[in-house]
Amino acid sequence: MKTRTIVIAASLLLMLGVGTGAFGAHGLRAHVGPNMLAVWQTAVLYQLVHALGLLGLAALHPRLHARLASAAALFLLAGILIFSGSLYTLVLSGIRMVGAITPIGGVSFMIGWLLLALAAARGQWDTGS
Repeated sequence: MKTRTIVIAASLLLMLGVGTGAFGAHGLRAHVGPNMLAVWQTAVLYQLVHALGLLGLAALHPRLHARLASAAALFLLAGILIFSGSLYTLVLSGIRMVGAITPIGGVSFMIGWLLLALAAARGQWDTGS
């Protein structure tokens, strides 16, 4: 992924994270129970944290191994879409089976972070760093 694409995706996901957080706090409270509201907030938290991670990846991109960094960004993005997306869908639809794909998003997050570590290990850093 190009750095510009990563920054745009991260920014839009952060904006949507703020919106979904506000919707959960103000719009959903009257329609779902506390357990489902907690699921919603987990989705928001993971979306925001990993979107910030994408921004950090973009900032470090010039120093990282390019292909590994791009793969890391794709896995983090997929993690947001699958993990948070499945939880949002679960809360809004009530279809419990949707939650079965949530762990795929979690594994995607872990792969993304591992790839970022490898991208840093194989990247271009100042001597002694």
